[in-house]
Amino acid sequence: MFESNTDAARHVARIIANTIRERNSFGHNAVLGLATGSTPVAIYRELIRMHKEEGLDLSRVITFNLDEYYGLSPDQLQSYHRWMHTTFFDHVNIPPKNIHILDGTVAPEGVEEHCRRFEGEIRRAGGIDVQLLGIGRTGHIGFNEPFSVGSSRTRLVTLDMLTRKDAAADFFHFENVPTQALTMGIGTILEARKILLMAFGEHKAPIVRDAAEGPLTDRVPAGFLREHADASFLLDTAAADELTGVATPWVLGNVEWSDALIKRAVLWLCQQAGKALLKLDGSDFRQHDLHQLLRHHGPASKLAHRVFKWMMDTIEYHPAGREPGRVLCFSPHPDDDVISMGGTLIRLADDGHEVHVAYMTSGNIAVFDHDAQRVADLLTELNRRFQIDEQKTPDLESHVMQSLGEKQPGQPDSKAVLKIKELIRWSEAKAAAKVCGLREENLHFLDLPFYQTGTIDKNPPGQEDARIVRELIEQVDPAQIYVAGDLSDPHGTHRVCAHVVFQALDEIEAARGSQPEVLLYRGAWQEWAPHVIEIAVPLSPRDLEVKKSAIFRHESQKDSALFPGPDDPREFWKRAEDRNRHTADFYNQIGLPEYYAMEAFVRFDGKQ
Repeated sequence: MFESNTDAARHVARIIANTIRERNSFGHNAVLGLATGSTPVAIYRELIRMHKEEGLDLSRVITFNLDEYYGLSPDQLQSYHRWMHTTFFDHVNIPPKNIHILDGTVAPEGVEEHCRRFEGEIRRAGGIDVQLLGIGRTGHIGFNEPFSVGSSRTRLVTLDMLTRKDAAADFFHFENVPTQALTMGIGTILEARKILLMAFGEHKAPIVRDAAEGPLTDRVPAGFLREHADASFLLDTAAADELTGVATPWVLGNVEWSDALIKRAVLWLCQQAGKALLKLDGSDFRQHDLHQLLRHHGPASKLAHRVFKWMMDTIEYHPAGREPGRVLCFSPHPDDDVISMGGTLIRLADDGHEVHVAYMTSGNIAVFDHDAQRVADLLTELNRRFQIDEQKTPDLESHVMQSLGEKQPGQPDSKAVLKIKELIRWSEAKAAAKVCGLREENLHFLDLPFYQTGTIDKNPPGQEDARIVRELIEQVDPAQIYVAGDLSDPHGTHRVCAHVVFQALDEIEAARGSQPEVLLYRGAWQEWAPHVIEIAVPLSPRDLEVKKSAIFRHESQKDSALFPGPDDPREFWKRAEDRNRHTADFYNQIGLPEYYAMEAFVRFDGKQ
């Protein structure tokens, strides 16, 4: 387990680099099994850095990719063939003849022979030295879905519905995701001499727990790795969060009791015993394997009162203080501000603070085509009726209609269409902020360069991104900054935006010797776990209704978002309401004051 996925990626890159150097020293080839997706991106970037800066020679490397979507041509945007070349192969010196990727265009009658030849190439190369793996939320490795046979070989498979939903963002819609793929078999994977499975983010925590600690069953294909002689799971703290040794280490034996672990254990005990904090007694601790905690830090009443006070201290009606000041909220997408902390924005405005919001990206790829068509049609008719620029507007509408009509499933939009979609999100963000009581002149649309690709794959954040953010912070000079704290997702825009803010703050602190207080909020999918919450802002029924009204202003995202998130049919306003009510309910259940709803934050500790 690593503190961050960046640390894990560097560790894996070193293992691969050492294998390559060792093989090179003997004049042998290093054979790598490679994975695609967001998880290994940082590994490939580190290997590229080693190649360019440290002279890592990959000329004797032979590679075999795990899988490929069936039906995609190699140059198609979502093809793993294209992805591997643009992400890794084009930047290192692996000979093209040494690169082996399954061909998604093979005719159905030739699939079986193509897969046999792929297996034969692996044998002729001497077998795979190091195999990289990710893990899907179904437990798949490669595209070996639940109930794949442990001895299976490279073959054509049908993708699970959940796997296709998780890939929907890459294809701009679920319906565009292929139903089949070519994949190495589980038996093929298990023949590798070393296997490194990586999982990052809390959305992987349940399946990591099942694969690492659950019963060995073909329902969870990744569990077969436990029978391999040299297989490792490399996790960040978020993906490891449901493992017994992390979630409830006290059931495994003696632990070193810190304040944070005491808080986690006692709040967990409330849930297990179904009691409020101040109703816990010694028998509750003993019945749930907390004997050691009771002996060294008891009695029960002392422990309960201690945690009760800690939780009471998190409740804060005025998160930026009572004296008016300047506050800056960074919103990765144009709706994250109101979805995640809309109630707090209302409270900050009511407290008289000068509240600024920085929308870091345009969010244009998350707008449906029909919304762009509707706006183009509306503008054309508006200009006709008011006799405004009656020549250019119909030309624009014609371009939009033609561009969208000719666009193939999964293809990116033209620049004109992207601009219209950007303006849709821009207008919605302004309307939502106004509902919260914010002033239009305090809204900043940064449109950071890293996002401007028109596709799901983004450029790595660079110095220009940090410069734009730094200049805004210096211009506003806030006493408090709010940042989306989804830091464990290796691919997500939230994580990239957070690190851009942190880089800018590091530069400001180096220049000034100090930086503003930074509070982290969560995105639309989940709230902070109760034991890590440091500030909880109570919301009244009126606050929550106003917050929902603000979310409603994001009409392009309301009824059916283009990227709805991980298998959750609820609309964004409903997710936000349920999350805020759930946090308040938890506080009530453990015996704290009963509130209608709450938004939660943690303080950024300076660790990226």
